[in-house]
Amino acid sequence: MQERNPSRIVVMTAGGTNPQVMINALAKHFPDLHVIEEQPESKGTLLRRRAKRFGWFTALGQLATMVASRLGKRFAARRMEEIIRDYGHSAASNANIPVTHVPSLNDPAYLAAVTTLKPQAVFTISCRILSPATLAAIPCPVINFHAGINPMYRGQMGGYWSLVERDEGNFGATVHLVDNGIDTGGTLYEKRLKPSPRDSLATYPLLMTAACIDISVQALEDAVAGTLRPHQPQGPSFLRFPPPVWTWLYHGLTKRIW
Repeated sequence: MQERNPSRIVVMTAGGTNPQVMINALAKHFPDLHVIEEQPESKGTLLRRRAKRFGWFTALGQLATMVASRLGKRFAARRMEEIIRDYGHSAASNANIPVTHVPSLNDPAYLAAVTTLKPQAVFTISCRILSPATLAAIPCPVINFHAGINPMYRGQMGGYWSLVERDEGNFGATVHLVDNGIDTGGTLYEKRLKPSPRDSLATYPLLMTAACIDISVQALEDAVAGTLRPHQPQGPSFLRFPPPVWTWLYHGLTKRIW
C-alpha cells in the first residue's frame, strides 16, 4: 500500500510571538508545514491609511494606543510566559520549519512561492489583508485566525471591545474562510474564553491564540479532507479599530479594562 504523503500547509504571517506560537503548534500536526513571512507594514503607512479614514487627530490617537500596547508587553512578560506555559506551547523559533521571506503577501514573489509549494490549504495569522487578485490566484482554501468573534467584533482588538461593551460572553476567537472583505468570510469554528484580570491589550491576542490551537487544527484538517462547512454567523456586523489613547485610558480608569 502506498504511504499517504503528509499534508502541505502554508502559514502566511508578518511574524511575532503570537504567530510563532501558532506555527509551532501547527507543525506538530502538519510536519510538511511551510511559512511565508512578509515584512510588516511601516507605522507611517498604517498612520496615513488611518488618517485618510478617520482624520489625523484620531489616527494619531490610535497609533498612541498601539505604541502603549507594545510597551505594555514588557510589563506583561510574566503573564505572557504563563499563558504559553499553561497551554503547553512554545514561542521559540524553530529552525526545522522552513520560512520564505517576501516583501509583501501581495507581492509577485509570494504568488511564485505558493505556486511552487502547492499547498492543500493556506492559513493566515497576523498579516496584511490579501488583495482580491492575490486571493483569486491561490488555488486552495485560505483560512484566517481572527482574535475576535465575528461578525460583531471584526477587525482589530475584538476581545478588548467585547469587554468594553460588557459583552464578556463574546470574548473569543474565530477561524474563518478568507474572502474579499475584512473578516467577512464564512465561519468554520469559534471559541469563547474568559480572560484573567491580569490580561490586557498586550495579552488578549496571545491568550486567544494559545487557547484556540484546536479549532485551527480542525479547520485545516477539514480543508485537507475536503469537508469544510462554513456558515454565516448571525448578529450585527461591526468593523473594529484600535481605540484612540484617550478612549483606552477612559475605559482603563473607569472600567479597569486595559
